[in-house]
Amino acid sequence: MIDSKRITDIEPHCKGLKALWSPHTGIVDWGYVTKKFGEDFEKRGGKIYTSYPLEKIEDNLKDSNYPIRVSSDPSYADFETKNLITCAGLQSDRVAALSGCSTDPKIVPFRGEYLLLKPEKKHLVKTNIYPVPDPRFPFLGVHFTPRMNGDIWLGPNAVLAYKREGYSYFSISPSDLLESLSYSGMQKLVKKHFTFGIKELYRGIWIAAQVKQLQRFIPELKYSDVTRGPSGVRAQAMDSAGNLVDDFVFDSGTGKLSSLIMHVRNAPSPAATSSLAIAKMITSEAITRFKL
Repeated sequence: MIDSKRITDIEPHCKGLKALWSPHTGIVDWGYVTKKFGEDFEKRGGKIYTSYPLEKIEDNLKDSNYPIRVSSDPSYADFETKNLITCAGLQSDRVAALSGCSTDPKIVPFRGEYLLLKPEKKHLVKTNIYPVPDPRFPFLGVHFTPRMNGDIWLGPNAVLAYKREGYSYFSISPSDLLESLSYSGMQKLVKKHFTFGIKELYRGIWIAAQVKQLQRFIPELKYSDVTRGPSGVRAQAMDSAGNLVDDFVFDSGTGKLSSLIMHVRNAPSPAATSSLAIAKMITSEAITRFKL
């Protein structure tokens, strides 16, 4: 725990009363790390198929060694397997439904929109700066994130995405949007936090409003110092009571194959930072469920 003077010693342009200082926190190129995970998997005999849409999970009980058949559209080959683990992110509830799982919790996509600090203003930020989290929400709030390539991301906000993979305001799926808005949990969440939602939407449209939030930490920051940046979509699990699920949710569905299937319907944030620990957790759960 550090005081305001120590804050400015570490981060000269940052203002605050107190902070938690984590001197060993680092940043990585997550795309590169993911590719290396994939290479490790392949070296151990695994195969990775990209652009393979999952359409069906069927029984193949005539073959006791490979009782599960995973099917895609006719242009792709089927796979047979002994056990199946799915980690489908933004589609996890839909994939789980293929083996008889309930629709609760529902995945509701929230888009987070970032700003970029202009190159000539990068001296304002040296390290990661995070606000004190609001325990009512699983979102981090606006923060300052240096990247491996030298960019500095500011944000994000948190607004409802109009599509499961809706990375912009112009990416719209009427069916996805209707599914989110008609869900009882979403309706209860909106009633509970309507004002918060409107403010987040406002900050997404008007950059100056988001800059005002960021100025609480770096007062020198100006509207002219930033440009619009990238966005991401969070696969937020939500239950029918309107609660945002922030813990693991494992499900196996119903039917003949339920003892052989495990759907990871939700994993708590931060998924990338905790990926190896989450992998151990999933492995442990799979060993128990599959009696391995």
